[in-house]
Amino acid sequence: MTTREGLSPQQAPPTRRGLGIGVRLLTAQTLVLVAGAVTSWAVAVTVGPGLFREHLRRAGVPPMSEEQIHAEQAYWSATAISLSVAIGAAALCALAVTWYLSRRLQRSVTAVSAAATAVSTGYYAARVPPPHLGDDFDALAMAFNDMAARLESAESMRRRLLADLAHEIRTPVSVLEAFMEALEDGVESLDDHTIAMLRDQTRRLARFSDDVSALSNAETHLAAITPTWTRPEVLVRSAIAAHEERYDAKAVVLTADVPENLPSLWVDPERMGQVLSNLLDNALRHSPPQSTVHVRARVRGDRFVLMLSDTGDGVAGEHLPYLFERFYRVDAARDRAHGGSGIGLSIAKALVEAHGGQITASSDGLGHGTTFVITLPVHRPK
Repeated sequence: MTTREGLSPQQAPPTRRGLGIGVRLLTAQTLVLVAGAVTSWAVAVTVGPGLFREHLRRAGVPPMSEEQIHAEQAYWSATAISLSVAIGAAALCALAVTWYLSRRLQRSVTAVSAAATAVSTGYYAARVPPPHLGDDFDALAMAFNDMAARLESAESMRRRLLADLAHEIRTPVSVLEAFMEALEDGVESLDDHTIAMLRDQTRRLARFSDDVSALSNAETHLAAITPTWTRPEVLVRSAIAAHEERYDAKAVVLTADVPENLPSLWVDPERMGQVLSNLLDNALRHSPPQSTVHVRARVRGDRFVLMLSDTGDGVAGEHLPYLFERFYRVDAARDRAHGGSGIGLSIAKALVEAHGGQITASSDGLGHGTTFVITLPVHRPK
């Protein structure tokens, strides 16, 4: 690739930089001072003599007399000296103040430019100190620092996401490869146990692929949200019915308290059913036998509140802020053994937010269970 002059981008001469903001401010201030000086001289020359002669006439000085000529010479001398000193002093003060402010402003602009260049090259830790040049410039610095922090967080999450994706895929692929080598070497035979193991790993890969696709669609709002008036008790009852068998198999008690007089919700029942399913799956994975999972719904003001509480493993305080992040696990080894991909809660959060709601998690610590709270706006039927 070459430039218009036939040089490559590396060979092309650098673009000549224009005047800096400090020089531009000094130039603008100089032009203002010159315009003020010219205006002052023009006013003094056109207006001053006439007024001075009128005062001499009123004082009784004869026109064209030696007294008038001497007085006018004194007037012109005093006017010239006064204007020159005044304009010179004003110019020095104005230029000094402009130079000081322009230097401060230029340093701030240079700092923002350098930080922006650093961010563009991938150094997201760059920050801009507050310039203290007024609320506007301080707000600009804060906005830039907030942008850089978000980019740094996004880059960190991207790297961790890629690492987690590689790790999640590597485990079942390694198992499949090991079994294939064992079959080739005759160490293993293709019996029912081996087939079940191979199918389990392929299902794990397929489930992981579906979870990643669902998360991507939900976070980019590509998931088809088709809201309709939905009864809360029907929504919760359907989700519980779909999980009762698994809860009974693990001897975990699943109960619900959803009054029938609650207002209908303007939601997509399939997507909100997916949210409840993910929360119930998560609660079941972290609930030992003989524990309890309770679903409760209420209306508080203009918000519908759905709470899902369990008496299971609980979550330590340092893990709570990260529960809804992709692939985050409180206990990675345990969750992988239970089949969790670390995406279910992220999908639930994205779908709830797509409905204009919020989802939060709280826990009193390990062994004290966890409570998830979903809040949705209550739209009254017209």
